[in-house]
Amino acid sequence: MMNIHEENLISGKVLAVSLSSTHTFSKKNIDKIKLVAGFGVEGDAHFGSTVKHRSRVAQNPNQPNLRQVHLIHSELFEELKAHFDIKPGQLGENITTQGINLLELPTDTILYIGEEAIIKVTGLRNPCPQIENFKPGLLQAVLDRDSEGNLIRKAGIMGVVLKSGEVNPEDSIHIQLPAKPYRKLERV
Repeated sequence: MMNIHEENLISGKVLAVSLSSTHTFSKKNIDKIKLVAGFGVEGDAHFGSTVKHRSRVAQNPNQPNLRQVHLIHSELFEELKAHFDIKPGQLGENITTQGINLLELPTDTILYIGEEAIIKVTGLRNPCPQIENFKPGLLQAVLDRDSEGNLIRKAGIMGVVLKSGEVNPEDSIHIQLPAKPYRKLERV
């Protein structure tokens, strides 16, 4: 997996794309998804310019939707495979990537995916308790602590769609880092 601190062009690929029209925990793998600027994944339950996550809607339904697209690195599945058999889409992501350490990307990183789609990274996914209903023990497995005791969330990143376009498995992903100083990803 390529490290973001390398000065070379950073790239990876799309391993799978998934969506669910209802608020299910897992999403179905499909042949392609359509990203719509300012709204997210067409046909997905989280599609919209304002927040769609049920607990956040209950707090304030007018919040901007900073969680339009959920991406997870397939390398997480490899890390977990000793205890959990996880397949793309099962953790609720829309795009499963390969070859990019998503968790090291700074806030506001731009992802160019396929021929046209552009996503801006907004932050980390905060794994919810539903993950325990999916596989007991998985919540603890996707959380960690750094040497200073700070919580590390490993369940992927969130983004907003800047430019519409189709995303397909095997599409390339190219990364444009924001201007320095980089802002570390925080929970959104």
